[in-house]
Amino acid sequence: MLNWRRDPGYEQRVMQHKLRMQQLESEILQVRKDSEQIEKEIEQLRRENAREKALSALIRQRCFPAESSSIPPPATVSDCGSSLS
Repeated sequence: MLNWRRDPGYEQRVMQHKLRMQQLESEILQVRKDSEQIEKEIEQLRRENAREKALSALIRQRCFPAESSSIPPPATVSDCGSSLS
Protein backbone atom coordinates (compact mmCIF):
# COMPACT_ATOMS: atom_id res chain seq x y z
CA MET A 1 0.00 0.00 0.00
CA LEU A 2 1.17 3.49 -0.83
CA ASN A 3 1.87 5.90 1.94
CA TRP A 4 0.52 9.11 0.33
CA ARG A 5 0.66 12.47 2.06
CA ARG A 6 -0.53 15.74 0.65
CA ASP A 7 2.14 18.31 -0.13
CA PRO A 8 1.99 20.83 2.74
CA GLY A 9 2.51 23.83 0.37
CA TYR A 10 -0.03 22.67 -2.20
CA GLU A 11 -3.02 24.68 -0.92
CA GLN A 12 -0.93 27.83 -0.64
CA ARG A 13 0.39 27.42 -4.21
CA VAL A 14 -3.14 26.85 -5.52
CA MET A 15 -4.33 30.05 -3.83
CA GLN A 16 -1.34 31.98 -5.15
CA HIS A 17 -2.04 30.65 -8.64
CA LYS A 18 -5.71 31.70 -8.46
CA LEU A 19 -4.77 35.17 -7.23
CA ARG A 20 -2.18 35.54 -10.00
CA MET A 21 -4.73 34.45 -12.62
CA GLN A 22 -7.21 37.05 -11.34
CA GLN A 23 -4.49 39.69 -11.42
CA LEU A 24 -3.55 38.77 -15.00
CA GLU A 25 -7.20 38.85 -16.12
CA SER A 26 -7.55 42.30 -14.57
CA GLU A 27 -4.39 43.49 -16.33
CA ILE A 28 -5.63 42.09 -19.66
CA LEU A 29 -8.90 43.99 -19.29
CA GLN A 30 -6.99 47.18 -18.51
CA VAL A 31 -4.74 46.72 -21.55
CA ARG A 32 -7.81 46.23 -23.75
CA LYS A 33 -9.41 49.35 -22.32
CA ASP A 34 -6.20 51.33 -22.87
CA SER A 35 -5.94 49.98 -26.41
CA GLU A 36 -9.48 51.11 -27.22
CA GLN A 37 -8.70 54.57 -25.85
CA ILE A 38 -5.52 54.76 -27.94
CA GLU A 39 -7.48 53.77 -31.07
CA LYS A 40 -9.96 56.57 -30.39
CA GLU A 41 -7.12 59.04 -29.96
CA ILE A 42 -5.48 57.84 -33.18
CA GLU A 43 -8.71 58.42 -35.10
CA GLN A 44 -9.02 61.90 -33.58
CA LEU A 45 -5.45 62.70 -34.59
CA ARG A 46 -6.10 61.45 -38.13
CA ARG A 47 -9.10 63.77 -38.41
CA GLU A 48 -7.10 66.69 -37.03
CA ASN A 49 -4.22 65.97 -39.42
CA ALA A 50 -6.57 65.84 -42.40
CA ARG A 51 -8.12 69.15 -41.33
CA GLU A 52 -4.68 70.72 -40.87
CA LYS A 53 -3.58 69.55 -44.32
CA ALA A 54 -6.71 71.00 -45.89
CA LEU A 55 -6.23 74.32 -44.10
CA SER A 56 -2.55 74.43 -45.05
CA ALA A 57 -3.46 73.85 -48.68
CA LEU A 58 -5.98 76.70 -48.56
CA ILE A 59 -3.43 79.00 -46.94
CA ARG A 60 -0.80 78.15 -49.55
CA GLN A 61 -3.34 78.63 -52.34
CA ARG A 62 -4.46 82.04 -51.12
CA CYS A 63 -1.24 83.46 -49.72
CA PHE A 64 1.18 82.00 -52.26
CA PRO A 65 -0.67 81.75 -55.56
CA ALA A 66 1.02 80.27 -58.60
CA GLU A 67 3.22 82.74 -60.49
CA SER A 68 0.86 82.99 -63.44
CA SER A 69 -2.00 84.11 -61.22
CA SER A 70 0.16 86.42 -59.07
CA ILE A 71 0.67 88.83 -62.01
CA PRO A 72 -2.19 91.31 -62.04
CA PRO A 73 -4.26 91.30 -65.21
CA PRO A 74 -3.61 94.17 -67.64
CA ALA A 75 -5.87 97.18 -67.20
CA THR A 76 -8.75 97.42 -69.62
CA VAL A 77 -10.18 100.59 -71.09
CA SER A 78 -13.22 100.46 -68.86
CA ASP A 79 -10.97 100.09 -65.81
CA CYS A 80 -8.99 103.18 -66.76
CA GLY A 81 -12.08 105.17 -67.66
CA SER A 82 -13.83 104.47 -64.41
CA SER A 83 -10.86 105.64 -62.36
CA LEU A 84 -10.74 109.01 -64.18
CA SER A 85 -14.38 109.84 -63.72
